[in-house]
Amino acid sequence: MDKNIVAGKWALVTGGSSGLGVDFARELADRGMNLILVARREEKLEEVKVKLVEEYGVEVIVLSRDLSKRDAPRQLYGEIQDRGLVIEILVNNAGFGMYGKFQDQDLDALQDMIDLNVRTLTSLTHLVLPGMLERGSGYVLQVASNAAFQPSPGYAAYGGTKSYVHSFSQAVSYELRDTPVRMTVVSPGPTRTEFHDVSSQGRDNWYIQMQLMSSEKVTRTAIRALFQGKPGVVPGWINKTAAWFAQRLPRRWAAALAGWTMEV
Repeated sequence: MDKNIVAGKWALVTGGSSGLGVDFARELADRGMNLILVARREEKLEEVKVKLVEEYGVEVIVLSRDLSKRDAPRQLYGEIQDRGLVIEILVNNAGFGMYGKFQDQDLDALQDMIDLNVRTLTSLTHLVLPGMLERGSGYVLQVASNAAFQPSPGYAAYGGTKSYVHSFSQAVSYELRDTPVRMTVVSPGPTRTEFHDVSSQGRDNWYIQMQLMSSEKVTRTAIRALFQGKPGVVPGWINKTAAWFAQRLPRRWAAALAGWTMEV
């Protein structure tokens, strides 16, 4: 894609303080885009900002927000509008997972995860789409997971949220087919980020190690698919194969296989 198409325009990246969020920001800054980075950790956001400004010379605004709070998406979007900024690209990257038996997990933490992974993503998408359609220009990138394609014992609720993200995004992408606005959902497999530390899964077993991809490769694949107008993409041939296979198994078998791969 010609970098001039988006150079000088603004992208909003949630979860922009680490992992995939930082590399999404780099990919977009390399195309000359100005950035609004949102996450809870202000100090980490400021560190990312300094590096991006020094390396790419773009404008970067950082906003420390807990997007799991119910009113956070409206407040965030209102602040962006008050600043007179127009969002050309929305990257709904904020989210986290929780590993363990469902009944043993903390209910408040589960609700925060569902709110962030599902409600916040849905709300921000709903807030930005009308303006994009009115202008006749815009892109939305949704971050799901390979867990979207099968029941995921150990990640039961997390997998459920990502199944929602995948199904929702594919449906809205189809609704947008006759418009200039494009929506892509990326479904990464295991990636070298803080995810497993946050989820409390701990070690990466041999199966996860086999699938493990760099954050840079995942984000590069996702951004390329977004600008190509693809409704969805699964980075990595092993992950593509696993997703294809999981969708063709009976659900009970798929759940058993997913559970086994978490335990081996």
